[in-house]
Amino acid sequence: MEINWLSVVAIVGVVLATISLGLWATRVVRTTSDFFVASRTVGPLMNAAAISGEYLSAASFMGIAGMVMKFGYDVLWYPVCYAAGYLFLLLFVAAPLRRFGAYTVPDYAEGRFNSAGFRKIAVAFVMIIGFFYMLPQMKGAGVTLESVLNLPYWVGVVVVGAVITLNVVLGGMKGITFVQAFQFWLKLFAISIPVFLLLMYFGSYGNHLNEDLVNNKVPRFTQTTTITYKAGSVLRFSAASAFVPTNSGRVELDGQPTRSLNSGEKYGISNGEFKLLDANQLTFESGQVVPNAPNGSVWGQPFGLLTGDSNENPGLSMLYTYSLIVAIVFGTAGLPHILVRFYTNTDGKNARHTTLIVLGMIGLFYMFPPILGVLGRNHASELYALGTTDRLVLELPGKIEPDWLSQILLAITAAGAFAAFMSTFSGLLVSVSGALSHDVYGRTMRPKASTRARRYAFRLSALLAGSAAVIAGLFVEKFDINLLVGWAFAIAASSLFPMLALGTWWRKLTKAGATSGVLLGGLSSSLSIVITMLLGEADASVGMGLTLSKVNPLVATLMAQPAIWSVPLSFITMLVVSHFTRKQIPADVNQMMLRLHAPEALGLRKDYINE
Repeated sequence: MEINWLSVVAIVGVVLATISLGLWATRVVRTTSDFFVASRTVGPLMNAAAISGEYLSAASFMGIAGMVMKFGYDVLWYPVCYAAGYLFLLLFVAAPLRRFGAYTVPDYAEGRFNSAGFRKIAVAFVMIIGFFYMLPQMKGAGVTLESVLNLPYWVGVVVVGAVITLNVVLGGMKGITFVQAFQFWLKLFAISIPVFLLLMYFGSYGNHLNEDLVNNKVPRFTQTTTITYKAGSVLRFSAASAFVPTNSGRVELDGQPTRSLNSGEKYGISNGEFKLLDANQLTFESGQVVPNAPNGSVWGQPFGLLTGDSNENPGLSMLYTYSLIVAIVFGTAGLPHILVRFYTNTDGKNARHTTLIVLGMIGLFYMFPPILGVLGRNHASELYALGTTDRLVLELPGKIEPDWLSQILLAITAAGAFAAFMSTFSGLLVSVSGALSHDVYGRTMRPKASTRARRYAFRLSALLAGSAAVIAGLFVEKFDINLLVGWAFAIAASSLFPMLALGTWWRKLTKAGATSGVLLGGLSSSLSIVITMLLGEADASVGMGLTLSKVNPLVATLMAQPAIWSVPLSFITMLVVSHFTRKQIPADVNQMMLRLHAPEALGLRKDYINE
């Protein structure tokens, strides 16, 4: 594979710009407040750009386009719900959370319920959610360097993890605010410009969509292609195709007895599937049907490829889809690295303005990935056969001519991809490091620690958390990026969101109720996801982990995306336990509610932490 050196220059430029902004920030970072909440001085436009840069992760920049190509328009639930989640933030969380005036979500948990013990539980879930959300960023880093520089997957994970960890160690929240705002505009540029030029080259979006949905197009190779497959690989064909194996080997056709392949002979196969029992190289001539590429009617079917076989289990496909919607919409309002950014606004009014601007920014961004997914299905169909649709954004610009233009577009998208996972990983690392250094060290272990000691604790926490994320990222290469993100959202929706929603709007919520709901909802969703990761099949053609060996399909679906039952479980637990422990309602709950909801003009706001 030839290295695109222009892409290398673009990636290095993004890295240097990121580090430079972090170094510059060290000159203005002097206090604990600078590190954790940027001294609460960030304006709405800057904060909105920073939040958008942090929120538009590798799942948004790379994952959505690749999943639209792979699974069809069912995937649009991802961008729609990513944006819709901010409506819940705008309506229910943003302004009250800022008026409370803490540094972290665990601060809110302790202050709202007067419980240092509940802080520790909140810290644990901040770390769990942050850890799960770091995994897709690491996957994106590995895939990008693997595609651009032909380096092993692990190199990208290690290099990007090290750079981002260094940047957070240097600048804290104040440093990454500038970095993330810059990276939002870079990502918007890096995805919009290629889309416009690709549409000019390949033709209108509507024509491509019409080919798939009306003419039931079957993707075919546009040139002779040789692909290396591992032993155990399963190939599915939506129409008749043919191939030539490089080596002799064995195959299993649709569960029939094993057959032998002879090196150099041409074999035809009708629509169906076969399994390679030995590693082999298969050569497909131009015009042959691409394996693992669905035809247009299947690709465009509601409740289809993303959620399993809707013809066999239509109810389960719909169940998974609605569970995904619940996870993403409610999970957005429970993501600790997003919530902490509202503490950086000057007041609740600006927090609401920030949220409105964010809705516009991310809504604009999400117009572009689905277009790339449709174009990729028609012009980069070999990615189906390779099982690398996650790389679509990095590969599709290379399909146009002249060569110099494709090289420039590849460099732009590579820079955007790097910015995507760098900005999100930065925010996650600040969130997790803040939980460790502020909530564990500064508020529990050494409450009287000096400002300098707390800053050192933050830097050490960032180093440890970043190292852990890099190690874990080495083991998630087989999972789709958006699948990993959906799991992080499910845990956030099942744990922190119910506590924030009821704690902010229901005065009768007790410490026991909040604690029970967070634990039951958060642990049950986390356990279901871990079991799915360990026992589920990552092969998307069987439902992207929706089938567990020898388990009832309904149970497997509910475990693969648990939000549809774990979120109600958390809410109901909080309501029921609070009813039976209503004597624990704090005596100052009315003053607390007034503080959360009273307009700033009344002068009742008092920051929970003011350092």
